[in-house]
Amino acid sequence: MPRLEIEGQGTFEVAEGTRLVLAIEGQGVDILHRCGGNARCTTCRIEFTSGEPQHMTVAEKNKLAERDLLGKVRLSCQCVVDHDMAVHVLMTQTSENLTDPGDPPAPEITPPAEWTTMA
Repeated sequence: MPRLEIEGQGTFEVAEGTRLVLAIEGQGVDILHRCGGNARCTTCRIEFTSGEPQHMTVAEKNKLAERDLLGKVRLSCQCVVDHDMAVHVLMTQTSENLTDPGDPPAPEITPPAEWTTMA
């Protein structure tokens, strides 16, 4: 099983293929996902401190480019835990003083993943 290190929380074994946003939330972190994990809002943004995937979904790439965030952060709703990685969560329900994190993300990447390189 891949290991996921969440800054300030610890290191955890995660089932391979788990959506990163759900893996983070599953460890008790109140990460935001205001659009329900559909690559529309960018509230699930994270920084990789190690193990950043070298591919991303077209939806993630387009949304990050639109918001001038490409190359700066990643969207945890568009990443899958398939190897060891370490992350820093940037926006939480607590840090943003919100009453809920957003609609629950589906177990699979939405919209359906179309993969591209990070370039």
